[in-house]
Amino acid sequence: MRALTPLLLAIGIFAPAFAAEPIKSTPFQAKTDGYFCYRIPSLVVSSKGTLLAFCEGRKTSTSDDGDNDLVLRRSTDGGRTWEPLQLVHEEGGDAVITVGNPCAVVDRDTGTVWLTMNRKNGRVLVTSSDDDGKSWAPVRDITNSTSKEGWGWYAMGPGCGIQLRHGKHQGRLVIPANHRTTDDRSGPSSSHVVYSDDHGKTWKIGGIVGPHTNECQVAELADGKLVINCRNHWSRSGGKPELKGKRIIAGSADGGATWSEPTFADELNEPTCQAGLIALEKPSSNGATRLVFTNPDSRSRERMTMRLSEDGGATWPKKRLIHAGSTGYSSPAELADGTIGLLYEIDDYQAIGFIAVDVDAIGR
Repeated sequence: MRALTPLLLAIGIFAPAFAAEPIKSTPFQAKTDGYFCYRIPSLVVSSKGTLLAFCEGRKTSTSDDGDNDLVLRRSTDGGRTWEPLQLVHEEGGDAVITVGNPCAVVDRDTGTVWLTMNRKNGRVLVTSSDDDGKSWAPVRDITNSTSKEGWGWYAMGPGCGIQLRHGKHQGRLVIPANHRTTDDRSGPSSSHVVYSDDHGKTWKIGGIVGPHTNECQVAELADGKLVINCRNHWSRSGGKPELKGKRIIAGSADGGATWSEPTFADELNEPTCQAGLIALEKPSSNGATRLVFTNPDSRSRERMTMRLSEDGGATWPKKRLIHAGSTGYSSPAELADGTIGLLYEIDDYQAIGFIAVDVDAIGR
């Protein structure tokens, strides 16, 4: 067969198809807008297609327990540019009151964006926006309905929640979380979820995953079952270092009310760090749910990687390196055009970057 001429290639006839170049930007940069650094990303896409990027604005240090606020930047052009920083919630002025662990979810039925967070890693707060993230309702303390007696340290997400699409629990809002029975990080932790069946008016405690699970994310499969993907703390609080290095997963057939016995996800490296997980709207060719998972693909916090499963998380054969250097927490979201947006920590917490890549580019 005759080679294609430069002219034919130039005008696009018979030219090979290439995925579009990723969109890249830096919505949060350390030592800007009055904050020492920014950490703990949460990314959702509103019903109007606006990107809402939440995180903690840490005023004086990188400390998890410092004077931290909940902040937001909006993008209406797919992450190319971002509107000015917006303060969603802070308490105490210059007093050291920690507000953090953002975990957002969009109610597709009402268009409301719900945002959960914590005060001092104990109280559970929630706010909402009905105008595409431009303004936010006063926070409500929902700790009494989302915590149990004896629970001390508590963290929502962080990352994003989901709204169920299938089965008798269709419409339910489910938000991942974790807790300890101590007031600090010294005790063993367990993942759990909270949920709302009345579009965010009230919230309840769902099922608790096995011990030594921690920060987690939830996704819904095509058959209506849920999968929860958890940070592994067996080496930190379980006294079993031989069990570290792999993510912990469990399933639910009742909308998150209960969870199966946890197992290890052998293909997913675990550097003891939060990770992102979302289900894509379009299934694979055989009808199975496609999942995107993001975390540092290493035994340390480096090599931010995006993985794709086309069989509901049974296997993860495709992956794409996003950032080779220092990295940390991440939050993916499916954008209005079907690309995958990712908000992720980079460069020893000096910035939170954003990238949007084609699904077909994962694995190339």
